[in-house]
Amino acid sequence: MLTIGSRGSQLALWQSRWVASRLDSLGNRTRLEVIKTTGDTIADVALSKVGTKGMFTKELEEALFAGAIDLAVHSLKDLPAELPQGLALAAVPGREDARDALVGRRLEELKRGARVGTSSLRRAAQLRAIRPDLVVESVRGNLDTRLRKLDQGQYDAILLAAAGLRRLGWADRIAELLPEEMMCPAVGQGALAVETRMSPDRAHGICSSLEDPAARTAVTAERALLAALGGGCQVPIGAHAKLENGHLRLQAVVCAPDGSRVIRRQAQGAESDAERIGTSLAQELLGAGGREILAAVYGAA
Repeated sequence: MLTIGSRGSQLALWQSRWVASRLDSLGNRTRLEVIKTTGDTIADVALSKVGTKGMFTKELEEALFAGAIDLAVHSLKDLPAELPQGLALAAVPGREDARDALVGRRLEELKRGARVGTSSLRRAAQLRAIRPDLVVESVRGNLDTRLRKLDQGQYDAILLAAAGLRRLGWADRIAELLPEEMMCPAVGQGALAVETRMSPDRAHGICSSLEDPAARTAVTAERALLAALGGGCQVPIGAHAKLENGHLRLQAVVCAPDGSRVIRRQAQGAESDAERIGTSLAQELLGAGGREILAAVYGAA
Protein backbone atom coordinates (compact mmCIF):
# COMPACT_ATOMS: atom_id res chain seq x y z
CA MET A 1 0.00 0.00 0.00
CA LEU A 2 1.34 3.42 -1.02
CA THR A 3 0.13 6.46 0.91
CA ILE A 4 -0.19 9.57 -1.26
CA GLY A 5 0.02 12.97 0.42
CA SER A 6 -2.16 15.70 -1.05
CA ARG A 7 -3.48 19.14 -0.27
CA GLY A 8 -7.23 19.21 0.23
CA SER A 9 -8.28 21.54 -2.58
CA GLN A 10 -10.49 20.24 -5.36
CA LEU A 11 -7.67 20.55 -7.89
CA ALA A 12 -5.03 18.98 -5.63
CA LEU A 13 -7.32 16.02 -4.96
CA TRP A 14 -8.03 15.60 -8.69
CA GLN A 15 -4.28 15.54 -9.37
CA SER A 16 -3.55 13.08 -6.57
CA ARG A 17 -6.40 10.80 -7.61
CA TRP A 18 -5.11 10.88 -11.19
CA VAL A 19 -1.68 9.74 -9.98
CA ALA A 20 -3.36 7.11 -7.80
CA SER A 21 -5.28 5.75 -10.78
CA ARG A 22 -2.06 5.48 -12.78
CA LEU A 23 -0.33 3.65 -9.94
CA ASP A 24 -3.37 1.42 -9.37
CA SER A 25 -3.33 0.45 -13.06
CA LEU A 26 0.24 -0.73 -12.58
CA GLY A 27 -0.84 -3.02 -9.75
CA ASN A 28 -0.10 -0.77 -6.77
CA ARG A 29 -2.69 -0.24 -4.04
CA THR A 30 -2.92 3.37 -2.85
CA ARG A 31 -4.63 5.56 -0.28
CA LEU A 32 -4.86 9.37 0.03
CA GLU A 33 -3.78 11.36 3.07
CA VAL A 34 -4.93 14.99 3.03
CA ILE A 35 -2.47 17.43 4.60
CA LYS A 36 -3.06 21.15 5.15
CA THR A 37 -0.16 23.39 4.11
CA THR A 38 0.90 26.87 5.18
CA GLY A 39 -0.50 28.29 1.94
CA ASP A 40 -3.91 26.81 2.73
CA THR A 41 -4.10 28.54 6.11
CA ILE A 42 -3.48 32.10 4.84
CA ALA A 43 -6.08 32.28 2.10
CA ASP A 44 -6.93 35.93 2.77
CA VAL A 45 -3.44 37.33 2.08
CA ALA A 46 -1.95 37.95 -1.36
CA LEU A 47 0.63 35.26 -2.09
CA SER A 48 3.21 37.84 -3.17
CA LYS A 49 3.07 39.38 0.33
CA VAL A 50 3.69 36.10 2.12
CA GLY A 51 7.06 35.40 0.52
CA THR A 52 7.48 31.89 1.91
CA LYS A 53 9.19 29.39 -0.36
CA GLY A 54 7.46 26.05 -0.28
CA MET A 55 4.29 27.39 1.32
CA PHE A 56 2.25 24.72 -0.49
CA THR A 57 4.79 21.91 -0.09
CA LYS A 58 6.55 22.17 3.30
CA GLU A 59 4.09 20.13 5.36
CA LEU A 60 3.87 17.45 2.69
CA GLU A 61 7.66 17.16 2.67
CA GLU A 62 7.71 16.91 6.45
CA ALA A 63 5.26 14.02 6.18
CA LEU A 64 7.61 12.32 3.68
CA PHE A 65 10.54 12.66 6.07
CA ALA A 66 8.42 11.32 8.94
CA GLY A 67 7.32 8.30 6.89
CA ALA A 68 3.65 9.27 7.23
CA ILE A 69 3.29 9.24 3.44
CA ASP A 70 5.21 7.52 0.64
CA LEU A 71 4.80 10.14 -2.04
CA ALA A 72 3.47 13.67 -2.42
CA VAL A 73 1.72 15.05 -5.49
CA HIS A 74 2.19 18.75 -6.23
CA SER A 75 1.47 21.23 -8.95
CA LEU A 76 5.08 21.49 -10.10
CA LYS A 77 4.90 25.28 -10.20
CA ASP A 78 4.46 25.23 -6.40
CA LEU A 79 7.66 23.22 -5.87
CA PRO A 80 10.76 25.31 -4.96
CA ALA A 81 13.69 25.08 -7.37
CA GLU A 82 15.79 23.21 -4.80
CA LEU A 83 14.38 20.21 -2.93
CA PRO A 84 15.34 19.38 0.66
CA GLN A 85 18.26 16.98 1.01
CA GLY A 86 16.93 13.43 1.03
CA LEU A 87 13.90 14.06 -1.21
CA ALA A 88 13.65 13.60 -4.97
CA LEU A 89 11.43 14.47 -7.91
CA ALA A 90 10.63 10.85 -8.77
CA ALA A 91 8.44 11.62 -11.77
CA VAL A 92 7.11 14.40 -13.97
CA PRO A 93 4.07 12.94 -15.77
CA GLY A 94 2.75 14.23 -19.10
CA ARG A 95 2.14 17.99 -19.05
CA GLU A 96 -1.16 19.81 -19.56
CA ASP A 97 -1.53 23.13 -21.40
CA ALA A 98 0.92 25.53 -19.71
CA ARG A 99 -0.80 28.74 -20.80
CA ASP A 100 -2.68 31.26 -18.69
CA ALA A 101 -6.37 31.79 -19.38
CA LEU A 102 -8.71 34.74 -19.05
CA VAL A 103 -12.10 33.82 -17.64
CA GLY A 104 -15.04 36.21 -17.95
CA ARG A 105 -14.01 38.28 -20.96
CA ARG A 106 -11.39 38.35 -23.67
CA LEU A 107 -8.58 40.87 -23.28
CA GLU A 108 -9.89 43.08 -26.08
CA GLU A 109 -13.36 43.10 -24.49
CA LEU A 110 -12.12 44.56 -21.20
CA LYS A 111 -12.88 48.27 -21.01
CA ARG A 112 -10.57 50.84 -19.46
CA GLY A 113 -10.71 50.51 -15.66
CA ALA A 114 -12.04 46.95 -15.76
CA ARG A 115 -11.12 44.88 -12.70
CA VAL A 116 -9.07 41.73 -13.26
CA GLY A 117 -8.33 39.34 -10.41
CA THR A 118 -5.20 37.21 -10.02
CA SER A 119 -3.24 35.72 -7.13
CA SER A 120 0.02 35.81 -9.10
CA LEU A 121 2.56 38.62 -9.07
CA ARG A 122 3.89 37.25 -12.38
CA ARG A 123 0.49 37.45 -14.09
CA ALA A 124 -0.29 40.85 -12.58
CA ALA A 125 3.03 42.34 -13.74
CA GLN A 126 2.69 41.09 -17.31
CA LEU A 127 -0.95 42.16 -17.51
CA ARG A 128 -0.06 45.67 -16.30
CA ALA A 129 2.59 45.87 -19.01
CA ILE A 130 0.10 44.79 -21.71
CA ARG A 131 -2.89 46.80 -20.44
CA PRO A 132 -1.86 49.52 -17.96
CA ASP A 133 -5.42 50.88 -18.11
CA LEU A 134 -6.82 47.86 -16.24
CA VAL A 135 -7.20 47.59 -12.46
CA VAL A 136 -5.43 44.44 -11.30
CA GLU A 137 -6.60 43.15 -7.92
CA SER A 138 -5.69 40.19 -5.74
CA VAL A 139 -8.01 37.19 -5.64
CA ARG A 140 -7.30 34.19 -3.42
CA GLY A 141 -9.05 30.90 -2.84
CA ASN A 142 -9.45 27.61 -4.65
CA LEU A 143 -10.52 27.58 -8.29
CA ASP A 144 -14.21 27.22 -7.51
CA THR A 145 -13.98 30.10 -5.00
CA ARG A 146 -12.34 32.38 -7.54
CA LEU A 147 -14.90 31.51 -10.20
CA ARG A 148 -17.70 32.21 -7.74
CA LYS A 149 -16.23 35.65 -6.95
CA LEU A 150 -16.14 36.38 -10.69
CA ASP A 151 -19.75 35.22 -11.11
CA GLN A 152 -20.79 37.45 -8.19
CA GLY A 153 -19.45 40.46 -10.07
CA GLN A 154 -16.42 41.19 -7.89
CA TYR A 155 -14.25 41.15 -11.02
CA ASP A 156 -14.77 41.68 -14.74
CA ALA A 157 -12.35 38.84 -15.49
CA ILE A 158 -9.86 36.63 -13.66
CA LEU A 159 -6.56 35.11 -14.78
CA LEU A 160 -6.05 31.41 -14.07
CA ALA A 161 -3.90 28.54 -15.25
CA ALA A 162 -5.61 26.77 -18.13
CA ALA A 163 -4.39 23.40 -16.81
CA GLY A 164 -6.46 23.57 -13.63
CA LEU A 165 -9.60 24.56 -15.50
CA ARG A 166 -9.15 21.71 -17.97
CA ARG A 167 -8.45 19.12 -15.28
CA LEU A 168 -11.60 20.03 -13.37
CA GLY A 169 -13.79 20.04 -16.46
CA TRP A 170 -14.18 23.82 -16.65
CA ALA A 171 -12.48 24.41 -20.01
CA ASP A 172 -15.73 25.97 -21.27
CA ARG A 173 -15.18 28.85 -18.82
CA ILE A 174 -12.07 29.95 -20.71
CA ALA A 175 -12.73 33.16 -22.65
CA GLU A 176 -9.20 33.42 -24.06
CA LEU A 177 -5.94 31.49 -23.88
CA LEU A 178 -3.05 33.95 -23.72
CA PRO A 179 -0.03 32.96 -25.86
CA GLU A 180 3.25 32.35 -24.04
CA GLU A 181 4.82 35.25 -25.96
CA MET A 182 2.30 37.61 -24.35
CA MET A 183 1.87 36.03 -20.91
CA CYS A 184 4.85 33.83 -20.09
CA PRO A 185 3.70 30.98 -17.80
CA ALA A 186 5.09 30.14 -14.39
CA VAL A 187 7.97 27.70 -14.16
CA GLY A 188 6.47 24.20 -14.31
CA GLN A 189 2.93 25.41 -14.97
CA GLY A 190 0.69 22.63 -16.26
CA ALA A 191 3.02 19.91 -14.97
CA LEU A 192 2.67 17.63 -11.96
CA ALA A 193 5.45 16.68 -9.56
CA VAL A 194 5.60 13.32 -7.81
CA GLU A 195 7.97 13.71 -4.88
CA THR A 196 9.37 10.83 -2.82
CA ARG A 197 12.26 10.06 -0.56
CA MET A 198 15.51 9.72 -2.47
CA SER A 199 16.42 6.39 -4.04
CA PRO A 200 16.86 3.67 -2.92
CA ASP A 201 13.24 3.94 -1.88
CA ARG A 202 10.38 1.63 -2.85
CA ALA A 203 7.99 4.46 -3.74
CA HIS A 204 10.68 6.22 -5.77
CA GLY A 205 11.21 3.16 -7.92
CA ILE A 206 7.49 2.61 -8.45
CA CYS A 207 6.68 6.26 -9.21
CA SER A 208 9.49 6.59 -11.75
CA SER A 209 7.26 4.61 -14.14
CA LEU A 210 5.00 7.70 -14.38
CA GLU A 211 7.80 9.75 -15.95
CA ASP A 212 7.29 11.65 -19.22
CA PRO A 213 10.79 12.38 -20.63
CA ALA A 214 9.71 15.40 -22.71
CA ALA A 215 7.95 17.03 -19.75
CA ARG A 216 10.98 16.35 -17.54
CA THR A 217 13.36 17.95 -20.05
CA ALA A 218 11.21 21.07 -20.39
CA VAL A 219 10.78 21.64 -16.66
CA THR A 220 14.47 20.89 -16.03
CA ALA A 221 15.36 23.91 -18.17
CA GLU A 222 12.71 26.07 -16.50
CA ARG A 223 13.69 25.06 -12.97
CA ALA A 224 17.39 25.57 -13.68
CA LEU A 225 16.55 29.13 -14.72
CA LEU A 226 14.49 29.67 -11.57
CA ALA A 227 17.28 28.32 -9.35
CA ALA A 228 19.86 30.58 -11.00
CA LEU A 229 17.58 33.60 -10.50
CA GLY A 230 17.08 32.68 -6.85
CA GLY A 231 13.31 32.79 -7.21
CA GLY A 232 10.47 31.06 -5.44
CA CYS A 233 7.04 30.32 -6.88
CA GLN A 234 5.64 33.78 -6.02
CA VAL A 235 8.03 36.14 -7.80
CA PRO A 236 7.56 37.96 -11.15
CA ILE A 237 9.46 35.35 -13.16
CA GLY A 238 8.02 33.35 -16.05
CA ALA A 239 9.60 30.59 -18.12
CA HIS A 240 8.35 28.11 -20.66
CA ALA A 241 10.27 25.46 -22.57
CA LYS A 242 9.15 23.51 -25.64
CA LEU A 243 10.80 20.39 -26.96
CA GLU A 244 10.51 19.48 -30.63
CA ASN A 245 12.53 16.78 -32.38
CA GLY A 246 15.28 16.86 -29.78
CA HIS A 247 15.54 20.67 -29.91
CA LEU A 248 14.70 22.75 -26.85
CA ARG A 249 13.49 26.35 -26.97
CA LEU A 250 13.21 28.26 -23.70
CA GLN A 251 11.66 31.69 -23.27
CA ALA A 252 11.58 33.61 -20.00
CA VAL A 253 10.69 36.96 -18.46
CA VAL A 254 11.54 38.97 -15.38
CA CYS A 255 9.00 41.72 -14.67
CA ALA A 256 8.79 44.77 -12.48
CA PRO A 257 5.65 44.26 -10.35
CA ASP A 258 4.07 47.47 -11.66
CA GLY A 259 4.59 46.33 -15.26
CA SER A 260 6.87 49.26 -16.05
CA ARG A 261 9.62 46.95 -17.23
CA VAL A 262 9.49 43.46 -18.73
CA ILE A 263 12.77 41.80 -19.66
CA ARG A 264 12.12 38.98 -22.13
CA ARG A 265 14.76 36.69 -23.55
CA GLN A 266 14.94 33.25 -25.16
CA ALA A 267 17.52 30.56 -25.81
CA GLN A 268 17.65 27.24 -27.58
CA GLY A 269 19.77 24.15 -27.96
CA ALA A 270 19.89 20.38 -27.66
CA GLU A 271 17.56 18.70 -25.16
CA SER A 272 20.59 17.16 -23.46
CA ASP A 273 21.67 20.70 -22.52
CA ALA A 274 18.39 21.62 -20.78
CA GLU A 275 19.95 22.56 -17.45
CA ARG A 276 22.76 24.57 -19.02
CA ILE A 277 20.30 26.42 -21.29
CA GLY A 278 18.20 27.41 -18.27
CA THR A 279 21.18 28.58 -16.21
CA SER A 280 22.70 30.52 -19.12
CA LEU A 281 19.41 32.28 -19.92
CA ALA A 282 19.03 33.26 -16.27
CA GLN A 283 22.44 34.95 -16.35
CA GLU A 284 21.41 36.81 -19.50
CA LEU A 285 18.23 38.04 -17.81
CA LEU A 286 20.14 39.15 -14.73
CA GLY A 287 22.62 41.07 -16.84
CA ALA A 288 19.85 42.77 -18.82
CA GLY A 289 18.34 44.35 -15.69
CA GLY A 290 16.68 41.39 -13.99
CA ARG A 291 19.11 41.60 -11.07
CA GLU A 292 17.88 45.08 -10.14
CA ILE A 293 14.22 44.13 -10.52
CA LEU A 294 14.53 41.02 -8.36
CA ALA A 295 16.62 42.83 -5.73
CA ALA A 296 13.81 45.37 -5.39
CA VAL A 297 11.17 42.62 -5.16
CA TYR A 298 13.07 40.63 -2.53
CA GLY A 299 13.83 43.80 -0.59
CA ALA A 300 10.12 44.67 -0.47
CA ALA A 301 9.08 41.15 0.62
